[in-house]
Amino acid sequence: MTNHDEAAAVRPLTLAWVSRHLEVGERIVRTEVLQGGITAEMRRLTIGGPGGGTRDLVLRTFVNVEHAEDWLNREAGALTLLTGTGVPAPGLVAVDPTAAHCEHPSLLMTHLAGRTVLDDEGLETRVPLLARQLVAIHALRPAERPREYVAWTTADTVVTPKGANAAAWAAAIDVIRRPAPRYEGRFLHRDFQPGNVLFDVSPPESAGPRITGVVDWAATSWGPTDLDVAHCSTNLALLHGPAWGLRFAEAYEEAGGVLAAAASERLYWQVRDGLAFSEEVQLVAQPWREAGRAELTTRAVEERLDAYVTALMDALG
Repeated sequence: MTNHDEAAAVRPLTLAWVSRHLEVGERIVRTEVLQGGITAEMRRLTIGGPGGGTRDLVLRTFVNVEHAEDWLNREAGALTLLTGTGVPAPGLVAVDPTAAHCEHPSLLMTHLAGRTVLDDEGLETRVPLLARQLVAIHALRPAERPREYVAWTTADTVVTPKGANAAAWAAAIDVIRRPAPRYEGRFLHRDFQPGNVLFDVSPPESAGPRITGVVDWAATSWGPTDLDVAHCSTNLALLHGPAWGLRFAEAYEEAGGVLAAAASERLYWQVRDGLAFSEEVQLVAQPWREAGRAELTTRAVEERLDAYVTALMDALG
């Protein structure tokens, strides 16, 4: 087995576990670290067959991560559910949520073609595609519902950025002190955003870009469509500017998606997600810089978050 680099090496017990789930005569011929994961180690494994052909698998490993068992069980359940639905998700090969066989909790899945695209260029074409894909996810009606969504922030844990619009943030925090609006539950990805969507980057000239995969289903939940839309909106606002965050909800409705009827209810979910980012700006910004967006320093992202939260509150007023 040849390694792309030392960090790519798969640990011995995990290697043996992966090997048990390969076809007869197959072996791992190359491993490569995949960038972009915040909580998990991701590796692409190139599998060589007896006839000389190859295929790729992806190994996801949680090292010293709380709730790893829950996340892997949810992801395995989601990938099983998504098989044959038309939503382009990886196929589940094997899962070891309690590290019964591997050094750490792990999941093995098929590899999808395409790559994430975080550039500003071409965004006006990609946003409607993202919206249509999210509508398709929300249309799924699983026989067994995933667990109810969990809120990622509270009014008391929000971290108002330095130099932020204090009045807007105080008003936004007051919004999430209220009880959550009533909603009709739907199947949620819960972390649907450009970093978890793969695009075909070299389509024929006439075809334009297309989505080839949606990954990272570990937070799959049951809840309001507004919550998934709000999460993608916040990511777009931080990656590309507040106007794109505001635009995504419109794109979702244009694609046939249904959001809360009342503006105040929509605002609740948008603000709830935006404020959740205040606690982890550094965590979010780092993978974006590693992916080539060097200008997205923690401070720059904080400033965009402030501008977005202010824009949300202005839109209501």
